[in-house]
Amino acid sequence: MPKQNLSNFTYANHVKLIKGGVDFFQQLTLAIEKAERTIYFQIYIFDEDGTGRAIANVLMAAAQRKVKVYLLLDGFASQGLSSSFIQELKDSGIYFRWFKSSFKNKKFYLGRRLHHKVIVIDSIKSFVCGMNISDRYNDTPESIAWLDWALYTEGAASIRLEQVCKRRIKDYSSSEHPKQESEVESGKKCAVKICINDWVARKSEVTKSYLSMLNKATSSVIMMSPYFLPGYQFRRSLVKAVKNGARVQVIVTGVSDIFVAKYAERYMYDWLLRNGIEIHEYKKHVLHGKIAVCDGQWVSVGSYNVNNLSAYASIELNMEVKNEEFASYVERQLVNIIKMECVQITMKMQERDTNFLKRMLHALAYNFLRFMLFLFAFKQQE
Repeated sequence: MPKQNLSNFTYANHVKLIKGGVDFFQQLTLAIEKAERTIYFQIYIFDEDGTGRAIANVLMAAAQRKVKVYLLLDGFASQGLSSSFIQELKDSGIYFRWFKSSFKNKKFYLGRRLHHKVIVIDSIKSFVCGMNISDRYNDTPESIAWLDWALYTEGAASIRLEQVCKRRIKDYSSSEHPKQESEVESGKKCAVKICINDWVARKSEVTKSYLSMLNKATSSVIMMSPYFLPGYQFRRSLVKAVKNGARVQVIVTGVSDIFVAKYAERYMYDWLLRNGIEIHEYKKHVLHGKIAVCDGQWVSVGSYNVNNLSAYASIELNMEVKNEEFASYVERQLVNIIKMECVQITMKMQERDTNFLKRMLHALAYNFLRFMLFLFAFKQQE
């Protein structure tokens, strides 16, 4: 990959990739238990199940020991929380707020979703991920977790991320004496940048980051994304990456939680295969992770799905990392998943398994979903 523009990056950072499931929730719980001053916790879905209750308990315990806990949940996706549960959170000392849309009902709403998943602890530690707080993202006796990822960061990027969280809840208080970037241990050397998509704020940083990555790729691109429905600009950049000599591999889910999204996604298979893009279906369980790696140098992790809902409607946040050691590690993880837990879809398989009726259904689902993605946020898509 050619030399990259490293403006808006911070460098005094340590990063770690965490796979979803019990490992993520254990590390998140430990970090909350060690919190001393502040916790900013902003999540799309918070379910009142075993996992939700466990995280709520450690947040309430933190608030009771005088840690300032700011909890912001999407008012549509988390509307299933009981009033008693919410009151318990508030009574413990948690500053609880809803992110609300202007027009909504039980099935859909028109407007922005707070789809990002961000936790910042004591201004210096942070988690940015695709996981929501729900049993589906955890390993339980009943089921293994959906496949997902988190980026854990210690350092200057977390200080900036806390400012993002404060602006999201319109809290401009400086009374908490947050850490300054100059205070971060100088021995930490990893370039990290916050990328935000928010159409109201006219931000499309995650989309632009992905397009820049594809346009500059020279050797390899691996993207993992559920609900993979790239728009016109994205498709053009995918083709450019292939023409520039990059091997482009896309990991999608074989087992989807939204059947219409999977039907629409399969409509894209012919186009992807004709343009030299490899398709690998993850078969072990539902895939929910949003992560990409390019040329062994660039990684993006967060809440961004490759579709027009994330590009134009939802509030999304990804962390972009430029570090060869970290990128090589991420690439090895994704390559291993492709080898061990995926089935590659070939043109021969596609022609064999797709008859005229299926093509019609795929086309209908694709066109229906593309239209709806511009207008509404489906309750089921997480």
